[in-house]
Formats: sequence, C-alpha cells, structure tokens
Amino acid sequence: MKKEWPVWEVFIRSKAGLDHRHAGSIHATDARMAIENARDVYTRRQEGVSIWVVPSKEIVASDPDQSGELFEPAVDKIYRHPTFYDLPDELKHM
Repeated sequence: MKKEWPVWEVFIRSKAGLDHRHAGSIHATDARMAIENARDVYTRRQEGVSIWVVPSKEIVASDPDQSGELFEPAVDKIYRHPTFYDLPDELKHM
C-alpha cells in the first residue's frame, strides 16, 4: 500500500508585499521538503522573498455558518474602527 505524503499550505510574501498570501497546497514529507517544493512550484519566476508552509491538518478555521455569532460582538465596538484615528501622511501600508 502506497502512503500519501502530508499536505502543506503555502504562503508567499511577494517582493512588493508586506503580508504573506496563500498560494496553494503541496505534498511533502517534512517542513524542509515543503519549503523546497513550494519554492519550485510557486516562485519559479523569483516573485517571492519569503515562504511559509504549514501542515494543513494544523490549520483551524471558523465555521462560516456561525459567522454571526463570531463577528456580531464587534459591531457595538465602533471605537475599534480605524476611521476614529488620524494617521500621519508619512505612515505607509495601513
């Protein structure tokens, strides 16, 4: 019986970006192989400066059907909205 390699989620930070974005998934036996496979598959044109890999089984997500319960409490906290703060013009990437 052939055993499948674990699935890893790949996040790439582009040269122009400040955050890592989900690029896709790959199979690998360990983290080192996952980084190398991710590099080979998702950065062939040298568009990345950083790669994160995370075992898919370790990612925990909220249930979209319960988004109301999860996000409703934030509605009454309008002071958390960035419109209440003046930012200096020199501040970039906000």
